[in-house]
Amino acid sequence: MRVLVTGGNGQLGRELVALLRPRHEVVATDLPELDVRDADGVRRLVRDARPEVVLHPAALTDTRRCEEDPDLALAVNAGGTENVAKACRETGAAMLYVSTNEVFDGRKGAPYVESDAPGPINAYGRSKLAGEQRVRSLLERWWVVRTSWLYGDGEGNFPAKVLSAARAGSELSMVTDEVATPTWARDLAAAIIALIDRANSGVYHLTNGGECSRFEWARDVLRLAGRNDVPLKPTTLTEYNPYPPKPPYTALANREAASLGIELRPWQDALREFFSTHNP
Repeated sequence: MRVLVTGGNGQLGRELVALLRPRHEVVATDLPELDVRDADGVRRLVRDARPEVVLHPAALTDTRRCEEDPDLALAVNAGGTENVAKACRETGAAMLYVSTNEVFDGRKGAPYVESDAPGPINAYGRSKLAGEQRVRSLLERWWVVRTSWLYGDGEGNFPAKVLSAARAGSELSMVTDEVATPTWARDLAAAIIALIDRANSGVYHLTNGGECSRFEWARDVLRLAGRNDVPLKPTTLTEYNPYPPKPPYTALANREAASLGIELRPWQDALREFFSTHNP
């Protein structure tokens, strides 16, 4: 199978390429060679690569930047996704779009299922939801995969930020009432590959199993890194007042993929293996 991966240098893109290449023909692209806002460039790339499937994790994921420049967020996460979807339609390729738990407002109080109505409360979530809608309206063969709290190799993820603050000697304050599921990029990549092999078009929730607060996640990161000496202070979203606003509870229930036998292990097991093989 010929597969094109956008965002190939990102946390998820690298894992997708590494898992796909032993069995498939893979083309990976990222900035600066391709900006998904460039419709002509996207069209040429997809035409020349002739993929059967395009995996599209490329996105603007800096939530603060999205909030400060919502037009840019929409241009990349919605407009760029539309460009990819139109190129797929022209060439007959299927497309998988990676979305986010932040399309929900976090007020349900129970894990969100795939059929729950979205209601994003920040610019990042709105731009990713717009991307979902454009994929669904333009293509016949598509998958939307929502995930949460993604981490992997690199400096921009939550474990790396926690440990950077620990090395700086800072006391850490983490909220106890923002709840979702940490998801290791390697586990998500494997689940995505299984999904495109087995699943019909649709919306799927793929995260590691279970849920936790930011406070609990940070506590486990520090413990696994041997940094129990770092003070960790609990706080709340109201006290912390994050910018941009964060939905309080966005754990995702994996119903649709689980019905096909695609389930990810508990988040604690994935985080433990991540630390056994990485040095964040």
